[in-house]
Amino acid sequence: MKAFYRLFYYISIVLTSILAGVTIAGAFVGNAAPDSFKFMPFIGLILPILLLANLASVIYWTIRWRCWVFIPLIAIFSNWGYMSCVLQSPFFSPASSPMVKMNVYTPGVLTVATYNVDAFNHEHTGYSCKEIASYMRNLQADILCFQEFGINDEFGIDSISAALSNWPYHYIPSSPEGKNLLQLAVFSRYPIKEEHLIIYPDSKNCSLACDIEINGRTIRLFNNHLQTTEVSQNKRKLEKGLRTDDSQRVEHAALGLIDGLHENFQKRAVQADLLKQLIAASPYPTLVCGDFNSLPSSYVYHTIKGDKLQDGFQRSGHGYMYTFKYFKHLLRIDYILHSPELNSTDYFSPDLNYSDHNPVVMRIPFIERSIFLYKYSRM
Repeated sequence: MKAFYRLFYYISIVLTSILAGVTIAGAFVGNAAPDSFKFMPFIGLILPILLLANLASVIYWTIRWRCWVFIPLIAIFSNWGYMSCVLQSPFFSPASSPMVKMNVYTPGVLTVATYNVDAFNHEHTGYSCKEIASYMRNLQADILCFQEFGINDEFGIDSISAALSNWPYHYIPSSPEGKNLLQLAVFSRYPIKEEHLIIYPDSKNCSLACDIEINGRTIRLFNNHLQTTEVSQNKRKLEKGLRTDDSQRVEHAALGLIDGLHENFQKRAVQADLLKQLIAASPYPTLVCGDFNSLPSSYVYHTIKGDKLQDGFQRSGHGYMYTFKYFKHLLRIDYILHSPELNSTDYFSPDLNYSDHNPVVMRIPFIERSIFLYKYSRM
């Protein structure tokens, strides 16, 4: 029996070391392009699970009072960059609520929201659209960025515009001929100018860019819906294969799932590289919103954010942040990034039941016109 416990002890050390090594590799995923490092994006995708496993390892070795506890601790703290993107103090303040509630319009504050509305659940009555509009009115939202903005015959664009009449300016780009894009939309209380649809090769996903004039000042807004993961579709294929008791079919489905994920990693990387160029070329303070379909550990997030933008959650968020309702609330894939000049004062993600995503909301104090003119007249 003593030999068995000794063997278990040594196996525990080995497993702890392997787990920590893979987790430490996750800290470098953001710098690894999917084309060059095929398996790194998969490590980034499961990084939340790896960190939880390391936390369990810390508890285990602490209970046993062994020095090996430092191995998982090193792995956890090596990913401090990722953790700061999902956890901010005060840690127990829910990220679903604003730090300061605003029931009435407050001059000098710009409120921006982004929301993947999942085609308003394809409802013919427009119930979700009306409820979202009511919620955003109560938030005093000034700019709304929608992804998967669905329009159907029964509740068409006129009905949607009526529901969102508090935002009189909008840009809803149409799919070019021969394309069937997942639609985007921007609604604003302020005039929208210089509209541009960004189409990606071999993808139904897209982005848009537009300039918004706010009391004589201009900001550039990017609304994005990057390559869809298609995990649900591939998962159904795998489950179908498992039900057949055919090992070759199961293997084929599993390989198809891995290949599909890797292909989408590559597509999102290409899209992120293009966005980085467009953001760098912006002559105005910039907001980058939307559904990136990527975690903060990813190449996509790090490429888009770069050195030019800041993460609103890191600047003014609180509590634990996730935006996708499934996968045990482990995934933050929706963002608002901003130029340093647009310093956020509050960032939260309300828990709504109208989509498989939660919206993200950020509040920004208006910048004095003189600051805009000083910085951007020199470019």
